Amino acid sequence: MQDTCFSSYRTYHGMARGKEVQDSTMDRLGFSLVDYAVFAAMLGVSVAIGLFQSLRKTPGPSSVDNFFTGGRGFSAVPVGLSLCASFMSAVQVLGVPSEAYLYGFKFLYMCLGQSLNSLITAVFFVPVFYRLKITSSSQYLGLRFGRGMQLLGSLQFIVATLLYTGIVIFAPAVIMNQATGLNMWASLFSSGIICTFYTTVGGMKAVIWTDVFQIVVMLFGFIAIYIQGTVLAGGPARVLEIAYNGSRINFNDFGIDPQQRYSFWSFTVGGTMVWLSMYGANQAQVQRYISCRTERQAQLALLVNQVGLCLIVSSAATCGIVMFALYSTCDPLTAGKISAPDQYMPYMVLDIFRNHPGFPGLFLACAYSGTLSTVSTSINAMAAVTMEDVMKPWLIAASQRKQLLLSKSLSLFYGLGCITMAALSSLLDWGVLQGSFTVMGVVNGPLLGAFVLGMFVPATNKLGVFSGVAVGFCLSLWLAIGSTIYPPTPQVMGVLPTSDSQCLAINSTLNGTAALVQSPSINEDYGQFGLQSIYSISYLYFGALSTSTVMLVGVAVSYITGPTKKDSIGPGLLWWNLEEKKCDASCQNLKEETTVSILPCKKTHEPSSSTLSLTLSLTQINTLLNYVSSLYSHFDQVHDHRSSKN
Repeated sequence: MQDTCFSSYRTYHGMARGKEVQDSTMDRLGFSLVDYAVFAAMLGVSVAIGLFQSLRKTPGPSSVDNFFTGGRGFSAVPVGLSLCASFMSAVQVLGVPSEAYLYGFKFLYMCLGQSLNSLITAVFFVPVFYRLKITSSSQYLGLRFGRGMQLLGSLQFIVATLLYTGIVIFAPAVIMNQATGLNMWASLFSSGIICTFYTTVGGMKAVIWTDVFQIVVMLFGFIAIYIQGTVLAGGPARVLEIAYNGSRINFNDFGIDPQQRYSFWSFTVGGTMVWLSMYGANQAQVQRYISCRTERQAQLALLVNQVGLCLIVSSAATCGIVMFALYSTCDPLTAGKISAPDQYMPYMVLDIFRNHPGFPGLFLACAYSGTLSTVSTSINAMAAVTMEDVMKPWLIAASQRKQLLLSKSLSLFYGLGCITMAALSSLLDWGVLQGSFTVMGVVNGPLLGAFVLGMFVPATNKLGVFSGVAVGFCLSLWLAIGSTIYPPTPQVMGVLPTSDSQCLAINSTLNGTAALVQSPSINEDYGQFGLQSIYSISYLYFGALSTSTVMLVGVAVSYITGPTKKDSIGPGLLWWNLEEKKCDASCQNLKEETTVSILPCKKTHEPSSSTLSLTLSLTQINTLLNYVSSLYSHFDQVHDHRSSKN
């Protein structure tokens, strides 16, 4: 039985991603008009939200900052749900159930890694970005290490986001084509164009409120699938019994072998670092933190995000276990009814809802909701990075109207770029979940290391961080390429056995392909070079390895070439130095009444010509100090009033 599972898994890696499913059973499963109507309604609502936000009047004049941050006036709940939806794309909707099906319920440990990530981000990263009042996360690198590092960070983010978004758009388009007959290129271009449209016209407000709608659609889709699948399998007790007998209830997997694809340690160590690279310093998420009305709301948004992440991951993994209970004796991949593990979920939905029109359409809406959310987030973030880090210095004399028009043009440009990358993604032979996490680990992992060095290691200098990022990126890229050319065997990864013992027929063409792919020559080739153990490392560790390498190399080079003196680092750039920036909000309120620089917020008592842009009389200074004192008293009263209410 185990050989059957491994041969089918090899078959998947040996087949072209665009290959049509040849089994007649899949041909009988398809969408009805009701299903397409449900799917179209979801797309229509997404477009309507974008139009509404573009036509809705907001306080104050339209500006680039409002376009990218929504006016910095959001509360925790919508931002938290948007944070959650941003990376809960069709990659997770389709990938997590199939991974749980093949590797077991231990996939729930991913929630632990996500929780650690949310805690670290809320405590260490959000305060820095929020109090600096920046729009682009790469602006921090510019303040800490200079313009060159800022541009490098922006470039790395754009490359990673384009690659990731290409996978997000292309993978579900191919899967839906193979599972439902929906034209692949039509679905690819329609999803890309719709995202580009509502992001371009509505900006961050459209992205956040559309994300809220789409996360609700995703949850309802999973709930419907779980209920129907559990009923057909014989109830929750029967599902657990079958899963236990099939070794899918495997929470006691604490093995430390880094070659094992999933274990407690790969999820908590590797998984935490992958998610931290996506949340800690990723522009797409930082843009949401700073769109909150207060720092406290930004931190609460991460808590809301964590609840949403756990709900979606646990729902998706549970659906994977229900799927195993339904197909424990007739695996669709082994039987030739599907051609790739990522098609498990679409096949199951079409199978269990064949007599319930509308529900398959809800699943398609669920998958594409995740795609639309991720793509819209990526487009808006790339436009913000390009505008703030690259073009802003050249647009000092340009009006807000011209800058806003350019920002929207950038959104349109990157939308078309994402569609192009989706077409090029067909060249990759990764599963959707592995592909997306590998891209984030390889490119964003080194970038995370640069932010950690900047915020927590004062001695780090420019040469040190450049050297660390270069070495870390080369290491992770080498591992990713090596694992793609010489993939680990299913035995090494820990794929659990499946069975086709009660299938009525097995596709003969598929079996013929499997026989060809099972040739052991590939394994023998890379075993000769002694690199098998290195290339077989779980993809979840790529980000952790690259981030650690950046930190080690960066610190070593900095101390060898001359560490940065702590006094030369600007206020607010080190995590423990945030107290100096706390009063910036109060100083912002004074901008309209005086042109005093915000630098007097530092703990100094003797103003100088470098800290005052005007020469103030003693009376004016006394008035200013009284105003600041009354302002702090007012804040304390408001805080006490809110505390008494709570």
